[in-house]
Amino acid sequence: RGFVFLDRPVNFPRSDGPTHYPELIISNNTTRFGYSNKKGTRDALRMTRIVSEMTRMGLKDVRWFVMGDDDTVFFPDNLVRVLRKYDHTRMYYIGSNSETHLQNIHFSYGMAYGGGGFAISYALAKEIEKMQDRCLHRYPG
Repeated sequence: RGFVFLDRPVNFPRSDGPTHYPELIISNNTTRFGYSNKKGTRDALRMTRIVSEMTRMGLKDVRWFVMGDDDTVFFPDNLVRVLRKYDHTRMYYIGSNSETHLQNIHFSYGMAYGGGGFAISYALAKEIEKMQDRCLHRYPG
């Protein structure tokens, strides 16, 4: 299964309708959250909440949420081979840091980035969903 999260609806030409694409989902509005990071963008709030939004969808038989940027390429066989090594019922956040040194300095070496893709176990996603909005209110930047 795959989903593409967008911040607003898109129009498709009739000959190239949505049936040719993964399901498109408009991410929830985040204006209720404060945001004070002068070096960032509010879009970051939408991106961080995607896992929580997907958890709330109540999808059946989910083990992992795998995310990447719009230009990330995944090789499913390799992805399955790696994730199979981990117990999805435990809390795992798997990925690598940014390909750019400056991003790692600015944001953290201890964080996985979408460029290379990352995976969050369902168990961790459920825990994130329980507390994420409270954290976003408490730490607005």
